[in-house]
Amino acid sequence: MPPDPRAARTRARLRAALFDACADRPLGEVSVARVTRLARVSRGTFYLHYEDLSALAVDACAELLREAVDALHASADPPAVLAGLLGSVSERGEVYRSLIGPGGGGPLGEALHGELRDRALAERRQRGEVPGDEAIASAVAATFTGVLGGRLHGLVPGTDAEVATRIWTMVTALHRSA
Repeated sequence: MPPDPRAARTRARLRAALFDACADRPLGEVSVARVTRLARVSRGTFYLHYEDLSALAVDACAELLREAVDALHASADPPAVLAGLLGSVSERGEVYRSLIGPGGGGPLGEALHGELRDRALAERRQRGEVPGDEAIASAVAATFTGVLGGRLHGLVPGTDAEVATRIWTMVTALHRSA
């Protein structure tokens, strides 16, 4: 059965409202009441879709990162796409920092690691690359989430373009290592 477009629209409104609410205060100071007021939905509707604000934040941030990863894989210039991703993540750094730890852990870091690992593994298997696939896919995901977390917490210096080039160099080296 196809997804209900009304539910998708409601979740999109809640995600946008969360980012609007976080524009002038950190996630820890945002309430469900504020988000539902901005999204123009009831608290009951909120809880039909999300367990709490953290679940909404992970969904909102993961959606943006999924789109960026898709664009990265379709791009002829992956470092430029990565630099754009790093810039957009920095713009909403307060939200991302609350969900991704300095080493790439945290609820969003774990979700992102799992999705990136699965994607890398599927792509490697599609190309017929089998030996060491799980380890390489996990290393690729850990590299990206770890550097992203370090960047968000001020532990990885450099411009977005410099950091993107370093990430791309490490990820391609990992893929070639098998």
